[in-house]
Amino acid sequence: QVQLVESGGGLVQAGGSLRLSCAASGRTMRSDNMAWFRQAPGKEREFVAVITWNGGSTYYADPVKGRFTISRDNAKNTVYLQMNSLKPEDTAVYYCAADLFRLGSSEREYDYWGQGTQVTVSS
Repeated sequence: QVQLVESGGGLVQAGGSLRLSCAASGRTMRSDNMAWFRQAPGKEREFVAVITWNGGSTYYADPVKGRFTISRDNAKNTVYLQMNSLKPEDTAVYYCAADLFRLGSSEREYDYWGQGTQVTVSS
């Protein structure tokens, strides 16, 4: 059974940086497309970024373009989200997700989910 475990969240001041990690276990994820989503208080979960199975392509939501970078290390079965120039509106629980076949911005397209890690950006 696939397990995804996020880490790296925390409290940071506006303008600061954080690097989130999502470690997978249960099987190799080197063939899966991996994504990050986030959910702010009182809001629906929204797409942040996705990376294809081989790292060849990445896609970002408009609010994070130019500030966030998604990457992966298939040897470590881990995907990362480097977040720079953080803003208070980036405050949310961040989730990683995986799917073997689908690649998109809808949460319905992903079969596997982590439990989330809290990111809080103070102004």
